[in-house]
Amino acid sequence: MSVLDQFRLDGQTVIVTGGNRGIGQAIADAMADVGANVVIANRDGPTGRATAEALADEYDVETRWIQTDVSDEASVVSTVEETVDAFGTIDVLVNNAGVNSHYDVAEMPLEEWQWLFDINITGLFLCTKYVGQEMIDSGGGNIVNIASISGIIANYPQKQAHYNASKAAVDGFMRQLASDWAEHDIRVNNINPGYITTAMVEDYLENHPELEETWKSQMPGDQFAGPEVIAPLAVYLASDASEYVTGERVIIDGGYTVR
Repeated sequence: MSVLDQFRLDGQTVIVTGGNRGIGQAIADAMADVGANVVIANRDGPTGRATAEALADEYDVETRWIQTDVSDEASVVSTVEETVDAFGTIDVLVNNAGVNSHYDVAEMPLEEWQWLFDINITGLFLCTKYVGQEMIDSGGGNIVNIASISGIIANYPQKQAHYNASKAAVDGFMRQLASDWAEHDIRVNNINPGYITTAMVEDYLENHPELEETWKSQMPGDQFAGPEVIAPLAVYLASDASEYVTGERVIIDGGYTVR
């Protein structure tokens, strides 16, 4: 087998939560590019369905859009069942769905904290639990979580302690799960992006344009990158090329955390 062949996912089934836009969409595109059948699991119908159809047309793979609220247990169970009915197994789960907001802790409503954790942590747990059950039964799989450098550092000047706490929790969850599920031949790894030009970041910069130079000043390369820079690593972690990698987090941030 050639080196590049180790990155192929021909015939495997990949679920990407929040795969309708941003980093999730770039990862879904890359998974289809290396031969995987892809399930786009998100809440918004028009964008989710359009993404699934575009991938099927471009890469000649099977795709599905399944309406999914990761914070709702019944919705996650239904998504897993529908995926197994359609494809037989689930080989890869990409836990990408996530949200952010900005509050000083002293002023943050409890509802805001709970809303963010329901999606960023409880949603990740639910998807991992029910997909993991299928992986255990079928003999293994790969789980890739999209965490953040925000789980490692303090962001500045925006105030987002709830978001940073949720992403730090993703790192802790990953490490323990990689240990717990190694016996089932399930590998678990994290990708920790820095400032990526997703719609969420662009919308924030539109309202706070002064922050662009503040953030870039901390980066050796003095530039942001798009979601496409994350996708190749996700393929690597989902494929046999990374068969000796589990329980790891990989930072992609243009050198932001170097300084």
